[in-house]
Amino acid sequence: MSWFGKYIRSSVGAKHLMAISGLMLVGFVLAHMLGNLQIFKGQAAINAYAVQLKSLGGLLWIMRGGLVLAVLVHIFSAIRLSMLNSAARPVKYKKVKTDKSSFASRTMLWGGIIIVLFLVFHLAQLTLGGGPLQENFNLVDEFGRHDVYNMTVLGFKNVAVSASYIVAMLALCIHLSHGVTSLFQSLGLNHPKYNGMIAMAGPAIATLVLIGNCSMPIAVLAGWVKATV
Repeated sequence: MSWFGKYIRSSVGAKHLMAISGLMLVGFVLAHMLGNLQIFKGQAAINAYAVQLKSLGGLLWIMRGGLVLAVLVHIFSAIRLSMLNSAARPVKYKKVKTDKSSFASRTMLWGGIIIVLFLVFHLAQLTLGGGPLQENFNLVDEFGRHDVYNMTVLGFKNVAVSASYIVAMLALCIHLSHGVTSLFQSLGLNHPKYNGMIAMAGPAIATLVLIGNCSMPIAVLAGWVKATV
């Protein structure tokens, strides 16, 4: 086996892959949120944004492929680390002590599962046009553009859709609050001088994402953002 193969299969390699893929996914989450928040600027703004994304053509598919790869690597690394940890501790502790670990760190696996399930549901709705948004998927605006604005607003008017979205964002928030901070440690970037800021980075980014993403379904349900059809 080559050194790279040994590295990938090691706990250190798995931690590095998980941290790097996690960093890529955090970047996507923030960029995706900023793009979606254009819904507050109105129909023209977010529909134009969607057209700009589609105009990337092949590059957009490369980015999508990179995102899928990052998700798969992140999942594989998490499974690999779990297997290595189990192998290193074949005899379970009689009493598990969790007082030194946070709720976020103890629920990373379940949070990850909820996020993956949400991604499948989200992509099925917004990319494939399935589920509760099916009847709104082919809407077009006055310029003949895919009407992302009304599709999204009409989707969030469905209480079940908004509720599932908010639950997923809560899971993502908990996941990020621990994951963002721990990735610095996994990459060996922690330092006594900056550890305080690093410890705050995860909760800060997680809270920002939670507020930003949840503001959209809440605004629709409250009637602050309304459909134009």
